[in-house]
Amino acid sequence: MPASVSLSLSLPLSPAASPRSDPSVAASPFGAFRRSGLRFCGLRREVLSLRSLNLEASGRISPYTARGLSKKVLAAAKSNGSPTKGFDYDLVIIGAGVGGHGAALHAVEKGLKTAIIEGDIVGGTCVNRGCVPSKALLAVSGRMRELQDEHHLKALGLQVASPGYDRQSVADHANNLASKIRSNLTNSMKALGVDILTGVGTIVGTQRVKYGKVGFPDTEVTARNIIIATGSVPFVPNGIEVDGKTVFTSDHALKLEWVPDWIAIVGSGYIGLEFSDVYTALGSEVTFVEALDQLMPGFDPEIGKLAQRILINSRKIDYHTGVFAKKITPAKDGKPVLIELIDAKTKEPKDTLEVDAALIATGRAPFTKGLGLENINVTTVRGFVPVDEHMQVMDADGNLVPHIYCIGDANGKLMLAHAASAQGISGIISQTMLIFHTSACFTHPEISMVGLTEPQAREKSEKDGFEIRVAKTSFKANTKALAENEGEGLAKLIYRPDTGEILGVHILGLHAADLIHEASNAMALGTHIQDIRLAVHAHPTLSEVLDELFKSAKVNVGTSPSVSEPVAV
Repeated sequence: MPASVSLSLSLPLSPAASPRSDPSVAASPFGAFRRSGLRFCGLRREVLSLRSLNLEASGRISPYTARGLSKKVLAAAKSNGSPTKGFDYDLVIIGAGVGGHGAALHAVEKGLKTAIIEGDIVGGTCVNRGCVPSKALLAVSGRMRELQDEHHLKALGLQVASPGYDRQSVADHANNLASKIRSNLTNSMKALGVDILTGVGTIVGTQRVKYGKVGFPDTEVTARNIIIATGSVPFVPNGIEVDGKTVFTSDHALKLEWVPDWIAIVGSGYIGLEFSDVYTALGSEVTFVEALDQLMPGFDPEIGKLAQRILINSRKIDYHTGVFAKKITPAKDGKPVLIELIDAKTKEPKDTLEVDAALIATGRAPFTKGLGLENINVTTVRGFVPVDEHMQVMDADGNLVPHIYCIGDANGKLMLAHAASAQGISGIISQTMLIFHTSACFTHPEISMVGLTEPQAREKSEKDGFEIRVAKTSFKANTKALAENEGEGLAKLIYRPDTGEILGVHILGLHAADLIHEASNAMALGTHIQDIRLAVHAHPTLSEVLDELFKSAKVNVGTSPSVSEPVAV
């Protein structure tokens, strides 16, 4: 798992100019960001909140909304851009998920006439079958846990009668949230002049794309540049029969059509952990089936050990590690779901489970079939589109394919929604952008991480010949966490004492997914411990967990800021 990846695409800012001709951009990797005032977030809140857009036939934007948008964006929306001579569009994006959406909005902001092709529904996996609806279900599970924890409530002086839930209302909450965000995404693109072309997109040539619905004639358009942003689908191993009812993927689980009494979850990564949180809060018993010898692969081992105690051992969850689910048969004719387990190493039969349902949480696979990649001599690798460090597509001979780029899950570099968005943004502004592997698991409590785990850092230190140290702070020492009676948690910092460089930060605790960004932003901006430890944090807040973490680190370099400026408090 890489700590960081340098990402950029070389698309021009406008039909007539490229930032590479601007010496000020070359002098500073962040120059373009400062000038354009770009902000980075998965779904760009300033665009998602365009509820008040006046989308009448006149195409005008209401004065109220206009105050929140830059003049450049408004001008682009009004003119809808003018493509480079000889092309229908400056940019065509195949896929309207988070990555495609972010790329489209920034392309319009840069004056490029842009179209986005979507064969399913706007929002992609994140909005419709992933991040958004899952967080709605996790919000419910969080509330249920609070209401069910009699000891926790009693400590706060609260008394609550027997808590309960209505399954359909919970499912509706997730579905309604996805619909709302999907509508906002669609309206934002329409309001800002992005043409939404409905149909399945296929690459015909390096600057030609066709799209259309099954049974209807295709339409072909030309584009100066093309971005592939088709995302991914759930990966189902061989031998597993999915019926969508008793054996299902996360796509089906998010509909919450029923809550089984006993469910097996195949895979204990982020997806499996989050659904275990939901199902146990709603009353299910869970059995994990994990191919590796330990649960929660990919997490820092120390964080994973603590997480297992809090998130698994204390709940109605058991587990089998070091085993494969060789065959899973859906429930039928009154019989339960059958799961045949074999030893992951010897492949010998190990056990057979009989459960009410099975959730397949074994990761995701790129959605790249039918893209027409053979028309540009591109061969996928396990379904992923090969790209260089600038996200430009590479053909079967290792040559760059001109004018075609691939971002997000389809290229496999970082299969995270915010990584796709960042890749798309970096492409439009034609800048190299350092993206650190920031990820979060929205269990209760949450887990988040950025950079290297401790074993990865020690391996790197031995290879490159430098020392590493580890600092830790507990949520039990944080006033805000104690006020909420949520003191269980740990923050861990891995760093170089000789330079103060932050190598990795891992957090398990209340709102860990929000807290991690102070560390990830510091790493992206090259801020070292001796500088960030001087930052002021409001009291009492959870942010003081990181304040104490950075202050506890022992660095061997000076602690004075490089530039003396007045401190505003």
